[in-house]
Amino acid sequence: MENTPVFWVGFNIFVLGMLMLDLLVFNRKAHVVRMREALGWSCFWIALSLSFNFLVYRTMGRQAGLEFLTGYLIEKSLSVDNLFVFLLIFSYFKIPQQYQHKILFWGIIGALILRAAFILVGAALLAKFHILLYVLGAFLVYTGVRMALSAGEPEIDPDNNPIVKFLSRYMPVTSKLEGDKFFVRKDKLLFATPLFVVLLMVETTDVVFAADSIPAILAVSRDTFIVYTSNVFALLGLRAMYFALAGLMKLFHYLHYGLALILVFIGFKLLTTDYLATRGYEIPMSISLGLVGLILAVSVLVSVLLPKKEEVES
Repeated sequence: MENTPVFWVGFNIFVLGMLMLDLLVFNRKAHVVRMREALGWSCFWIALSLSFNFLVYRTMGRQAGLEFLTGYLIEKSLSVDNLFVFLLIFSYFKIPQQYQHKILFWGIIGALILRAAFILVGAALLAKFHILLYVLGAFLVYTGVRMALSAGEPEIDPDNNPIVKFLSRYMPVTSKLEGDKFFVRKDKLLFATPLFVVLLMVETTDVVFAADSIPAILAVSRDTFIVYTSNVFALLGLRAMYFALAGLMKLFHYLHYGLALILVFIGFKLLTTDYLATRGYEIPMSISLGLVGLILAVSVLVSVLLPKKEEVES
């Protein structure tokens, strides 16, 4: 496996092919995604990701394999917070379950394009300006502390979303859903539907989350190939994970503390890399991967063992 333009084109064609197969063949008709189907797809995407990880390990070496797995695990775990916000958005707009899959599909297409741009620009800047490593490290520590101190559920406020405000100013929006359509034509005028408004909300929300997750993965690896592919594979399984965890997300009430600790650890590691290197020492990627996995496991276990009072009462 070579990190060449031909491989990049081939990889993206493969990803788009898998997404089209998902949308046009397996999920051609709008339907409610049941738990069994969601778990099946989750297992498929995880197996595909780990198979690619094994390919990276065999062709690019142990270090690259560990970097891919660490980046994949970080992005996958940070996505849980993202999924909870998606759940709130769907609830706010009362989007039927059978239409949620289509929104998430096109939302992920947009996320893949935006994150590719973020990764390429971020990697180029880090390669040119070494001091940005310290800025990135400090940002991750700050983000982790902010996440740990934040309390309560995030608020969904479409009226103050700049993208939604821009749309409503220049294009009429229907008052109700029009099936699974994003646009409809009435009296020769093109109308956006609430489904398209929700898609914009999902896209802009993902941009906010990418501001945390992309720096975290860039802190793990400076190889754009590793960063991009690990991010892509984490996103590919996002829809299936949403439907598998939709009814369980509130149970993981301590997970955000674990995610906050992971961000602080990665930021601290980045800030101390040069200092440790001058003394001939570095934190091995295997230790970083093990620590990330341990923090996630402990935060999930504590959430299960110590449920919130309202969960116990219900």
